[in-house]
Amino acid sequence: MITLACGTGPARGREIMKLYLAASVVVIALLIAASGISAVTRGWVLPMNRRHVRSPRLYGAGQLVAALALCWQVVFGLVIDDAGTRLFGTLTGGAILVVGLIVMLVGQLARGRRERSGTR
Repeated sequence: MITLACGTGPARGREIMKLYLAASVVVIALLIAASGISAVTRGWVLPMNRRHVRSPRLYGAGQLVAALALCWQVVFGLVIDDAGTRLFGTLTGGAILVVGLIVMLVGQLARGRRERSGTR
């Protein structure tokens, strides 16, 4: 293909798609981090997860780790061009994401202090 002088063409299109992908993943990571911060500081969990989460603070810590891992994946997967660094970075980001998901799972299974809504 012929690349025009104004900077359009296949290479420019790939860079724009990387930017769109990076921006959308960062927005998702920020939403997860906001939910994690509210769970860690106030013990508040999204309504759809309240029934399942036993320890909100531990669950929120797992959300923060998962948000960090998503940002790590964006930096090493889309921004850095060195092949060796990209491989090491995305592998590390995947491991951090798995750790975050495991912490979130433990927050769902752990015995936390829940208030009873009954008369007892």
